[in-house]
Amino acid sequence: MDDTELLTSSEQKKDDASISPAAAEAVPPSSDDSGESDSDSEDDAELNHQIETLESELSANPYDYDAYVQYIKLLRKTANLEKLRQAREAMSAIFPLSPSLWLEWARDEASLASSENVPEIVKLYERGLSDYQSVSLWCDYLNFLLESDPSVHGYTPDGISKMRSLFERAIPAAGFHVTEGNRIWEGYREFEQGILATIDKADVEERNKQIQRIRSIFHRHLSVPLENLSSTLIAYKAWESEQGIDLDNESDDLSKVSPQAAVAYKKAQQMYSERAHLEGNISKKDLSDTEKFQQFMNYIKFEQTSGDPTRVQAIYERAVAEYPVSSDLWIDYTCYLDKTLKVGKSITHAYSRATRSCPWTGDLWTRYLLALERGSASEEEIYAVFDKSLQCTFSSFEEYLELYLTRVDGLRRRMLSTKMVETLDYSLIRETFQQASGYLTPHMQNTDSLLRLHAYWANLELNIGKDLAAARGVWDSFLKKSGGMLAAWHAYIDMEVRLGHVKEARSIYRRCYTRKFDGNGSEDICHRWLRFEREHGALEDFDHAVQKVTPRLEELQLIRLQQESLAVKPPAGLKEHNPPKSTREKRKAGPNVEEESLAKRQKSKGQKMNEVDAEGKSATVPNTKNVKADIAKAADSNKSEIEDAKPAKPKIYTDECTAFISNLSVKAQEEDVRKFFSDVGGVVSIRILHDKNTGKPRGLAYVDFVDDEHLAAAIAKNRKMFLNKKISIARSNPKKGKKEFTRHGSEGSGNSKDTSQISEKAKAPLGGETEGERRGNEVELKGKNTFAVPRNVKALGFTTPKPIADETPKSNDEFRNMFLK
Repeated sequence: MDDTELLTSSEQKKDDASISPAAAEAVPPSSDDSGESDSDSEDDAELNHQIETLESELSANPYDYDAYVQYIKLLRKTANLEKLRQAREAMSAIFPLSPSLWLEWARDEASLASSENVPEIVKLYERGLSDYQSVSLWCDYLNFLLESDPSVHGYTPDGISKMRSLFERAIPAAGFHVTEGNRIWEGYREFEQGILATIDKADVEERNKQIQRIRSIFHRHLSVPLENLSSTLIAYKAWESEQGIDLDNESDDLSKVSPQAAVAYKKAQQMYSERAHLEGNISKKDLSDTEKFQQFMNYIKFEQTSGDPTRVQAIYERAVAEYPVSSDLWIDYTCYLDKTLKVGKSITHAYSRATRSCPWTGDLWTRYLLALERGSASEEEIYAVFDKSLQCTFSSFEEYLELYLTRVDGLRRRMLSTKMVETLDYSLIRETFQQASGYLTPHMQNTDSLLRLHAYWANLELNIGKDLAAARGVWDSFLKKSGGMLAAWHAYIDMEVRLGHVKEARSIYRRCYTRKFDGNGSEDICHRWLRFEREHGALEDFDHAVQKVTPRLEELQLIRLQQESLAVKPPAGLKEHNPPKSTREKRKAGPNVEEESLAKRQKSKGQKMNEVDAEGKSATVPNTKNVKADIAKAADSNKSEIEDAKPAKPKIYTDECTAFISNLSVKAQEEDVRKFFSDVGGVVSIRILHDKNTGKPRGLAYVDFVDDEHLAAAIAKNRKMFLNKKISIARSNPKKGKKEFTRHGSEGSGNSKDTSQISEKAKAPLGGETEGERRGNEVELKGKNTFAVPRNVKALGFTTPKPIADETPKSNDEFRNMFLK
């Protein structure tokens, strides 16, 4: 049966299958020719309507793969061959066609071609094999040449050389297919046997050469782990007996086979037995696509452990033919080729196929450009791939950015390379940066990624372009659109400082020190300017900077204090909730409560400092004299036990249900902490501690919860990763015991006290407020007032004398006596 008959038979089967049994029964049997003619005309009209509908769909969306497949299927039923060719060409320009589509196309053209059109059909087969290495497509290609090429079936020297070269290409591409590879080997062997039949028996030398060639093909075939290899051994023995060599061809005995062939055969059989179950897994009919894909990946990993690159490539080719639009599979395949083969046309060809199959994957395009550069491709070829990649649609702008950066990287390397034959102009780099900036800025404004692009650009303008004005222009242009990025100003200033341009750097500081930046950025730029003038400026410059930044820092400090006072304001409608105090939070009134006079209480109140909250109401700031007011209240109420003194405004932060967090990232904001505890819930307020002098985060925070249940759930997240740091979470509730001042004024027990809270008070200046006092927490005096001992900052080079051993801090009673004198 020739190709035309095969095509006709195939089309007939498809046409028959397209008619449902119900439709077949609905057509009444009739011998009336006019009835058949009417039915055919109706079918043709319906067919043309479907074709027109698909043409409209493809005109609106030329990237509809399934519509193209259906369109070509319908056109094959018509006689419009030219339209069918155009449809196939249009589809192949966008998508890699499947092996079955290429097989149909090649057979359709071959059935109409003459011997003069053989080169055109050969090109068609080669195009198909450039997409997928299919065993069926290879066999069809080889059979076509054997039947249609006069030089091949005539066994001319050119035809023999052409076919041998083609078979040697087919063996690594399809001859290692475990279940179908035998077809390639058998075809190769039959072709060589056909040549042997044309050699004159009198030419013994030439016949012996050809016999040895066939024997070599048998030996190579027997060394490859393929299905049903034992039948190949039997065929080999039978062929050897035709040559007059008895190898006992009735059994699998290898005693008479050459030792090299016997060893290779045994090894191949063992390798096949190791792969038989893997072949069975990928050939199961009841597997889902996901399960089958996983079986292919298991097979690939197994072949990679064997260390044979040819076999690994063979199984990869089978997998991509089965799953052509799996980007993960193509990435895995190309990574293996990069690692194993390093450079070569096979790698760039694989990337070309990968980007045609998965054009939406930016990583494939990026690695394609790198593979072309490794292979020393021309600038024209690399630019064509880069330009094509920009026409694709990716899932994120980061992928476009990576493509632009890869393109610039390649231009820079080739421009500086001494091995480059081509001469590249720096304008190519500048144009690429300009294109990248113009496209990405509207979508990635105020991002670190876009900053990285412009920093790279400015650096290359200096180092390769040798144009300082252009580098400054890059920064000025970027800051016009992203002036709120503190890192951008720092980078611009650092460039000028590296170049030794002190005046220009100072000018940039003057431009940005009044700007508003996120977090502590506004304070940071002021302190940086001062440090810059210390290191690079004259005294007049330093004094000028101090004069400029001091009011700015005071303004920022005032704004921060207002924000903190707003943070402690109770939410609207929130009822005051003061749960009963536990025994540990109570203390007994002193023995001289009743002896406190009204005058002394008034004196104590007169010495107390007031602070104004965000609503303008006076809020009493607790200090050491609050104790006297508490005692006076206790005396007036005649209670034996009193609770801690309360400020005039409602207490919001009582630390009844508070978590203390340490080792917190300095980048953490309140919203980040709230999201971290979103699975726990119940968060009432969040307070991140900042250094009083610098305003920078201290890595500490308090989080108040509505009840103990939510607090316990929060503590369960202790030692979890948060912003790349493993944070510590504990209940903020210091134990009683050792007489030591703590955040609540309670007595600590041993080393279990909250040391971070103690150090906070210790850092506060005498008579000043601590962070805890600004939050509205009361300070209670118990034991020795160690916090009241003055602490002096030692001058550089000054040694503090040792204190007198018996000079100890004074107690509460001693302090009281001092004040009453």
